Amino acid sequence: MDVLYFAWVRERIGIPRERIETGAETVAQLVEELRAREPRYEAAFADLSALRVALDQDLADFDASLSGVREVAFFPPMTGG
Repeated sequence: MDVLYFAWVRERIGIPRERIETGAETVAQLVEELRAREPRYEAAFADLSALRVALDQDLADFDASLSGVREVAFFPPMTGG
């Protein structure tokens, strides 16, 4: 699946996107796999309350299933105006 990173998440990890193979069944499990990779991922995912996630461009929760998902995007909460 494709994993996209936006704003400060991208800055901490150092790349805007990557294609990964995962055995994770939920977003939370995917986050744990990413955190275990290296310190830059640990820093980016240190505070999940400061992150939002979208699965195939639809907002989701961290307990959401990854079954059939092609794209996961992580980004900070946005404000509008």
